[in-house]
Amino acid sequence: MKKRIFVLYTGGTIGMQQSGQGLQPDTALAGSALQPYADQLDFDWHIMQPLIDSSALTVQNWRDWLVILAEKIPQYDGILVLHGTDTMAYTANLFALALQGLDKPVVLTGSQLPFNAPDSDAPHNLAAAVALLECDDTPQVSIVFNGKQYPAVGSSKVSTETAAGFDNPHFGALAEWTATDGWKRVAEARLPDAVVPKLRLLDTAAKVVCHTLIPGFAVEALAESLDSGRAGAVIVQSYGHGNAPDDTGFIEAVRRYTGRGGLLLNISQAAQGCVAAVYAQGSALRAAGAVSGGKCNLETATVLLTLALSEGWTASLLADELQRLRLTETAPA
Repeated sequence: MKKRIFVLYTGGTIGMQQSGQGLQPDTALAGSALQPYADQLDFDWHIMQPLIDSSALTVQNWRDWLVILAEKIPQYDGILVLHGTDTMAYTANLFALALQGLDKPVVLTGSQLPFNAPDSDAPHNLAAAVALLECDDTPQVSIVFNGKQYPAVGSSKVSTETAAGFDNPHFGALAEWTATDGWKRVAEARLPDAVVPKLRLLDTAAKVVCHTLIPGFAVEALAESLDSGRAGAVIVQSYGHGNAPDDTGFIEAVRRYTGRGGLLLNISQAAQGCVAAVYAQGSALRAAGAVSGGKCNLETATVLLTLALSEGWTASLLADELQRLRLTETAPA
């Protein structure tokens, strides 16, 4: 019996057509893109209205998609999500973290060029995604792109210039695919510790912001932002192992912010950086209440803090979730 696959088409370059203003999403993709694989799998399409360029992604989109997937996952053998590349890694992280106790594979793919464009990577990416859903029942969320399967957590878009649009600097690829040899496993899936199955809910009013530290005025600007009190959670992309200037005004602003219950997650701005208590230079920030993000990247951090605000997590619960995801090996300082 053929597997039944639910296809959630959200938009993105893969199905775009040229318009007077440039490329824009189009529904025509649903009529032909997966037809060559009809003998292998049964596909049921759900086309979002409206389709979006993924750079227009909102938390409301995420809420809507989660509700759909929570309903459809029990009815199908797997899920294929067609998504724009700009924010695909963010959405992959959301699905991985919000669909707790997932028992079916969820595969996200897209392309750098529209499906019908000359030399498009879209047919190759679709073929690989279909082949993975046909042969692999591992209950995880992953990105399939340029012949590789990446775990959702830790993945990022790394290029707009080549077909190799994604990578996972910390955890690498799980498998590699060619049209002639099919899929070959190269690493074991990094599944989080088991939890009771449930759908985590999102609050569209959750306010998460990100600040990247650079030499100079950045710490003063960040201190002013923290004291404004508008954001419920803040990501700080610090240096190396989580190091930051021990500027008194900045550290005191962090202390005031976390003292009011604000969540501040410290992650490294290095693509393969790990925030940990290694250097004394980072100790003041840790002591002021920042949660050390370990191997957490920006996409994972954004989703974690959105969920944290939606569900009322404390800094301690945030640290526990980082450990459950195996992003930190020991309790963060």
